Amino acid sequence: MELLHRFAQDVQPQELPSRFNNPFYYSPHRLCVIAAGAVRDILSCDEALSAEVAKGKMFGVLVVQCSDGSVGYLAAFSGLLAGSNMLDGFVPPVYDLLSPSGYFKQEEERISLLNGKIRERENDSCYIEAVETVAYLRKAMEEELSAMRASMRESKARRSALRSSGALASEEEALLVRESQFQKAELKRATAKWQQKISGAEEAVASFKADITKLKEERKMRSAALQEWLFTQFKVRNARGEEKNLLEIFSTATGSLPPAGSGECAAPKLLQYAYLHGYKPLAMAEFWVGDSPAGEVRRDGCFYGSCKSKCEPILSYMLQGIDVEENALERGGEIDTIAVVYEDDYIIAVDKPSGVLSVPGIVGGASVQQWLRESYLHSNELYVAHRLDMATSGLLVAAKSVEVYKAMQHMFASREVAKRYIALLDGIPANSEGTIEVPLAEDYINRPRQKVDFVGGKDAITRFKVLKTIFKNGKECALVQFEPITGRTHQLRVHAACREGLDTPIVGDALYGNIAGRLMLHASSLAFCHPVTGEEISLETKVPF
Repeated sequence: MELLHRFAQDVQPQELPSRFNNPFYYSPHRLCVIAAGAVRDILSCDEALSAEVAKGKMFGVLVVQCSDGSVGYLAAFSGLLAGSNMLDGFVPPVYDLLSPSGYFKQEEERISLLNGKIRERENDSCYIEAVETVAYLRKAMEEELSAMRASMRESKARRSALRSSGALASEEEALLVRESQFQKAELKRATAKWQQKISGAEEAVASFKADITKLKEERKMRSAALQEWLFTQFKVRNARGEEKNLLEIFSTATGSLPPAGSGECAAPKLLQYAYLHGYKPLAMAEFWVGDSPAGEVRRDGCFYGSCKSKCEPILSYMLQGIDVEENALERGGEIDTIAVVYEDDYIIAVDKPSGVLSVPGIVGGASVQQWLRESYLHSNELYVAHRLDMATSGLLVAAKSVEVYKAMQHMFASREVAKRYIALLDGIPANSEGTIEVPLAEDYINRPRQKVDFVGGKDAITRFKVLKTIFKNGKECALVQFEPITGRTHQLRVHAACREGLDTPIVGDALYGNIAGRLMLHASSLAFCHPVTGEEISLETKVPF
């Protein structure tokens, strides 16, 4: 099948994007949306493939311009699909690690043989018997020695009673002393006897363990060497015609080895194929098809930014030589107007606009703290007491001294501040009100995303209530009131989007739903006891959507 797909209708020059979209934060170009729909149609025509994709898979499309000026698109999938990294209609991998005659598969087979040897040693009947013998001897030793110690305590109590009577002759006292000495010597001899038995049994166990450890060390060494070799085979190009392998790229960008699976995502595959075949990249988009993976929030049909840990260094290199849009998610917005809604000698509360940071970020951009210090109070004695996501608008409280700042932080941490948010959901949730209790953890591979984690996650609790329904963008959407009991990062956004929560993302959520103007989430009210005066403070702001 031809890998360069043509659009059903000719694409006019004015329809082409002026700049290549930032792969980590973007609203998909119209041509990318059309291409994604065409890819889904291709998948639906193959029953077996469609069933496989339904389990969940990330796909990507790249709109390209050919040397003759015509426009088409390329398609790719991340990782493997149906056990293969090559399927008709999709670009090939950057490096074919599944080639049966290649070094990777041959070395992988050697590592598999080591795994077999390790399992064989661990399941050896002599090894299992030796381990069980050690456990049996330790238990028998403990039982016998415990019985001897109990007998010694009884004898000691009897001797103490005889001595307290004061009627013992010297010969009788000597007998009691010899009895005590004999019992102690017996305990010592019994301990030595058991330890000798156990030592002999442990030698047999140690011999097996040493063999297993040696095999595991060889496996570890071979696996690490194979992984490092593999990264040298992933040689990617950029728009300037330069080439580097993944080890070189990550060494420069992060000073560390690439994470496992680097280079196997859809985006690097697409760019590599375009460069190798002389196509000019115009726009790219990655989208999810099928069920969400366990823990992650991925929704069928939604477009997502490329992953940070694996793809950011690679794509930053591969896009050199192309005019790429800035990442607005990192840059931050500009402050037009910040409304001060409350102020006294100790605290100040403002209505933060969407797109503005609460405090200065790593990559810069306007922040509420900076504005208050430099443009409003003209003093550095100002500390933001809590945080709102950059995309979230609404009430933000700051303190005018370190002491009040610490008091306010304590109030937020101890749940003494009542918070309410208003959100517009991209649909109607199944329940009109209730409580969501879904623990969350940081998704290290896809920062700043969070994930559902019922094992190692932190408790996250949200009360919700549907206020009304609104017809927006051709569909019914729910206006919802959220009351976060806990204050985890992205708590309301994940609780809205995840299937364990409302299974309905907030409109405009670029991380857990679809980009659409702004994130429709607003911190509408705060209520707390003033940290200095003790006065009950109740603040509210108008919802801007």
